Amino acid sequence: MRLDFIGAAHEVTGSCHFLEFGEKHILVDCGMEQGADIYENASLPVNAAEIDYVFVTHAHIDHSGRLPLLYARGFRGTVFSTEATAQLCMIMLKDSAHIQESEAEWKNRKAQRAGKAETVPMYTVADAENVLKLFTPCPYGRKVKVCEGLEVCFRDAGHLLGSSFIEMWVTEGEESRKLIFSGDLGNGNRALIRDPEIPDSADYLILESTYGDRLHDVPPDYATELGKVLSATFSRGGNVVIPAFSVGRTQEMLYYLRQIKLEKMLPMFPDFEVYVDSPLSIEATNIYNESVEECFRGQDLEMIRSGVNPICFPGLHQSVTSADSQAINVDPNPKVIISASGMCEAGRIRHHLKHNLWRPESTIVFVGYQVPGTLGHSLLNGAREVKLFGETIQVRAQILSLPGISGHADRDHLTAWVQGMEQKPKRIFVVHGEDQVTDEFAAHLKEVIGVEATAPYSGDSYDLCRNVCVAAGSRKLAEKKAKKRAASTVFDRLVAAGERLLAVIQKNREGANKDLARFADQINALCDKWER
Repeated sequence: MRLDFIGAAHEVTGSCHFLEFGEKHILVDCGMEQGADIYENASLPVNAAEIDYVFVTHAHIDHSGRLPLLYARGFRGTVFSTEATAQLCMIMLKDSAHIQESEAEWKNRKAQRAGKAETVPMYTVADAENVLKLFTPCPYGRKVKVCEGLEVCFRDAGHLLGSSFIEMWVTEGEESRKLIFSGDLGNGNRALIRDPEIPDSADYLILESTYGDRLHDVPPDYATELGKVLSATFSRGGNVVIPAFSVGRTQEMLYYLRQIKLEKMLPMFPDFEVYVDSPLSIEATNIYNESVEECFRGQDLEMIRSGVNPICFPGLHQSVTSADSQAINVDPNPKVIISASGMCEAGRIRHHLKHNLWRPESTIVFVGYQVPGTLGHSLLNGAREVKLFGETIQVRAQILSLPGISGHADRDHLTAWVQGMEQKPKRIFVVHGEDQVTDEFAAHLKEVIGVEATAPYSGDSYDLCRNVCVAAGSRKLAEKKAKKRAASTVFDRLVAAGERLLAVIQKNREGANKDLARFADQINALCDKWER
């Protein structure tokens, strides 16, 4: 029984953990990295075609975004998640694939003019659509037997619609262990979303540490704080631009903006308009409206049952087409623009920044964590100019971070969550945090809770029966990523197809001789064709 750490080890994004027991190979999360690598990341210890199951804690791209790539490399197993996570992945993974294809197309137009090699997208919309067919939704709180030796239960993590921590009971021979993968934990008292549940026990806890080195401010009256920003900006004649994740943060902002309007907090600007400029955000909002009974907290559930939609109000506009998006920046009236992506790395938000960053009357309001190396992080840390679409833009707008709004538990919330367990784990693995934070938070947990706490690196491998590290990953700092030539990217896809073929061959070891002989003949015929 072995646990390998692949992604989000001494880094914040790219969550991916590999579990092996018996002949089964499992992934918990398969996320995309955002921002620059800190350390060299290990590869999966088996090829994608040998993965039997993937368990997804929630739909954010840094936890689910590489699933289409896993499919492209041969994965054909089952993906388990909550119902809401499956629905959100349905739109988010296709949107991510569309971005991959669009960026490759844009780069290729430039490359053709310059005589450079073609760029191939990381994965395609077809890859996303195909991996989505492998999803099996699970309800909260129900123990599910996945296969012999493996049972799981999804519990509410309070981070996002459908978010979960995963309890996993694993048996290999005479040995049984209970693991908990925290995913991302919410800090409680969130608009719409319920507070995190607390587990009773575990042998091993894999725990996030995004805010493991800090404490959130005492939660302010979010609507009042946001209202102050709107009033000051509108008085200057500027726009309030909010880079927000399409799923979660956008819906929270709509919740507070509705409250501002309902309580008439801006008497000078009672009819201010709000634009949600992200087709993904619009689709996600529809899913929020469909997931009320399973996911919403009690007070908002009662509001909805009384006929009130907590994320809809007069003056709310949804921009779907490119023409809709472009029209926003033609309109001279002060307004609120909510657009993705939340870290300003892609999407329509970059166009709105281009039109507003240079305007001293406008305000850019960040309402979520910004990974080092992203444009959002640079702006929050005082960048005076940035490049957008090949153009240098001076930063003259006011740059703010709205205090207290966070989808992640802080150090004390995380600590209290562990302390709430009736039976403490044998070891806590601290992941999903910045380099130094993971070490500091592990030391904090060891001191305060009195259990062994470790911050593993990518490639570290632990024997869970003996509770020992059996292999150490690289501690080498990552070099700046070089751009791959298109030929090698396409060749990688071919190699992945070959690896899948080997995995299929192994799975047919016990097949009838007649069938195996026919299979061998088919492979040899294919080889003969391509050797000519």
